[in-house]
Amino acid sequence: MTGAPASTPGGSGATPVRGGKLGAAAVDQASLWNIANLLTMARLVLVPGFVVLLLHNGGYDPAWRSFAWAAFAIAMITDLFDGHLARTYNLVTDFGKIADPIADKAIMGAALICLSYLGDLPWWVTGVILFRELGITLMRFWVIRHGVIPASRGGKLKTLAQGTAVGMYVLALTGPLATLRFWVMAVAVVLTVVTGLDYVRQAVVLRRQGLAAERAAEGREGASRASVEGASKSTPQAGPEPEGASEEADTIAGAASVRGAAESER
Repeated sequence: MTGAPASTPGGSGATPVRGGKLGAAAVDQASLWNIANLLTMARLVLVPGFVVLLLHNGGYDPAWRSFAWAAFAIAMITDLFDGHLARTYNLVTDFGKIADPIADKAIMGAALICLSYLGDLPWWVTGVILFRELGITLMRFWVIRHGVIPASRGGKLKTLAQGTAVGMYVLALTGPLATLRFWVMAVAVVLTVVTGLDYVRQAVVLRRQGLAAERAAEGREGASRASVEGASKSTPQAGPEPEGASEEADTIAGAASVRGAAESER
């Protein structure tokens, strides 16, 4: 340590900030091991643990299914917090961009497949939800160079309905609550299909607009090149000198210099 204060040339110049959002220096130092990524990693680790808890003792033990529900609930809560922290404190990393959607689909897909395997949920419901989620993920890559489609209110409601419905199916519910979870799942399936179709529509429109913008940019670039070439062709250029003109000019210049020298001597 130099002992120089931060305000002097030898100091660090960094002033610690208590509370509030991280500054630009902290953004530059965001690494793999930030809190948002740690929550995402925890959610990935919870997936196999959740499967073990749900299928333990044949998958029909109410106590173990309660433990499985707790693991599922923790995964859903961390899904809310890690994205919020990453956006608020500028902790977005390449790992987070890839791992976060994988963790989301891993926990939801594991729950749906296990519930269908146990006979609690029809396989077609699992197929519809998983097909939609995987299809939309592939479509994001299809239009990523043209732009990003923001999350809609319907998409957020879809995620909430899916999490609530799957969570209710994980629990060993009976009676009116079992009937209620059926209708919650029905709402989740409808929102899954409707928002999926809307996302496809937005992706197609975004891609068309992106391609149109690219074609327009290429047209402007071609017109600019053509105008430059036309201007260069219309500029008059000096033709070649007639044969013997250079020698005649040299002779005249020599005679003029001789006369000038003679006059200066007089």
